[in-house]
Amino acid sequence: MKFVDEAYIDISAGDGGAGCVSFRHEKYKEFGGPNGGDGGRGGHVFAVADSNLNTLVDYRFARRYDAKRGEHGMGSDMFGAAGDDITLKMPVGTIITDAETGEVLFELLQPGEVITIAKGGDGGFGNLRFKSAINRAPRQKTPGWPGEKRNLKLELKVLADVGLLGMPNAGKSTFISAVSNARPRIADYPFTTLHPNLGVVRVGPEQSFVVADLPGLIEGAAEGAGLGHQFLRHLQRTRLLLHVVDIAPFDEGVDTVAQAKAIVNELKKYDENLYNKPRWLVLNKLDMVPADERAAVIKDFVKRYKFKGPVYEISALTREGCDPLIKEIYKHIKAQQVAEMPHVEVDPRFAPGSTAPDLPSAEQASADKSAEE
Repeated sequence: MKFVDEAYIDISAGDGGAGCVSFRHEKYKEFGGPNGGDGGRGGHVFAVADSNLNTLVDYRFARRYDAKRGEHGMGSDMFGAAGDDITLKMPVGTIITDAETGEVLFELLQPGEVITIAKGGDGGFGNLRFKSAINRAPRQKTPGWPGEKRNLKLELKVLADVGLLGMPNAGKSTFISAVSNARPRIADYPFTTLHPNLGVVRVGPEQSFVVADLPGLIEGAAEGAGLGHQFLRHLQRTRLLLHVVDIAPFDEGVDTVAQAKAIVNELKKYDENLYNKPRWLVLNKLDMVPADERAAVIKDFVKRYKFKGPVYEISALTREGCDPLIKEIYKHIKAQQVAEMPHVEVDPRFAPGSTAPDLPSAEQASADKSAEE
């Protein structure tokens, strides 16, 4: 299936049905009185976050979505039926914005989350509503209210804990296939990855995180060069970035330090907040470097690159160094999750590690209450 992370749609909720003017006409009953019913409500338009979807391709070719209008009211006290609602399934992580103003309206962040993106119009009142002691034969009615109409932009930002960035052919796809259940396309030429791939990394029982593999970046990506700039938005919700570097490029004339710095510069040009995210350096393809030269090659790279964060050396092909890396990633993510949790005041008597207070038993409490009485 083609990966599409941006689409435009036009939606229209249903109009409300009109009220009815009607009077009872029965044999032997004069002045039967009004019995015109109200119109029905127009159909709503809902959006639901579906965890089984990972692309907006369905909305690339079908752009118009209209809910049914409510039925008109009728005589004999019959109210019009409400119009049928429509539900649009979207991937988790979809941002819904107004296409005309650019205002962010909704975000679908939880699987199964349902939001109303367009409300149907209320039905109009029939003449039954206007009956009173001084208006015994009302002939008033109101039309139904129009439903909401919107032109929307849908933008998908995948929900991942860790994002991989680096030059094309740096080994990002090999890494994600080695540590997760993802099976991206892998080949020995650049730009093999054409769209983001998500993989779940299992660290232990009930311990996992999600990693996203993006197309490789090249110099000038922020201005539109290459493919990676189209998908950098998918890194904005990650908690950690792994900068994967090919420590043993096939072309001996390639300056890996200059390439690594170029990637970081493109990240800064694209989004300052993305640039300031925690970023670790992962030196890949150690299996391509002779064992007696590895220490010198890594030391030279780190010295020239002047990177101050954590540095890890791995071989995604042989999985060397991958297990310690994913364990450290999980610790980092878990620490961030704990830091983001709201602070709750705890009674010091019940704090972890404290001695449980001596609370009165039920019999003692009952005896104390009797003594007080």
